[in-house]
Amino acid sequence: MSAIPQQVLNSQKAAIDTFVAVQTSMFTGFEKFVDLNLKVMKATLDEVSQKSQQVASLKDAQEAVAMSSTLAQPAAEKAMAYSKHVYDIVSGVQADLSKLGETHAAEGQKHVNDAIEQFSKHAPVGSESAVAMIKSGLAQATTAYDAMTKAAKEAAQTAENNLSAAATAAFKAAGDVAETVKASTRGSQTA
Repeated sequence: MSAIPQQVLNSQKAAIDTFVAVQTSMFTGFEKFVDLNLKVMKATLDEVSQKSQQVASLKDAQEAVAMSSTLAQPAAEKAMAYSKHVYDIVSGVQADLSKLGETHAAEGQKHVNDAIEQFSKHAPVGSESAVAMIKSGLAQATTAYDAMTKAAKEAAQTAENNLSAAATAAFKAAGDVAETVKASTRGSQTA
């Protein structure tokens, strides 16, 4: 059997394996997202039931104001925790897909290198400069791809750091608002 058809078969098998791996990663992420949402819905229903019972037992407006002031902080914390979980799921899927892409690119580069080597072995006499030019072009393309990949990873890390900082700031702001509401509620209760 010729080496070229075998390479085509290997390439097709690798493409199918990559497709299955991508689908598995995406499905796993979706499964985690559904599981998270089911847990959030269950916890929310339990909390609504508990809070409804507390509301039913309120006796006056001051108790209602005091209760409403205690709701802001936990809601903000839960929203931030939910956002963090969603971000973690998406980041995990993105990391898996990135690894798969890098592996696929490395295999593709290996196949191109092998093809160039085969070409250079069977090239006619006097074509050494053309083969050298092809190899040089491939080396430059590889260097450019590596630089682009490094820049993309750095940009992703910067974005992740910025998102984390923004989430921390939002969480702190929500906590400050809740504390302000609590303080104003205490002030109105003593007045």
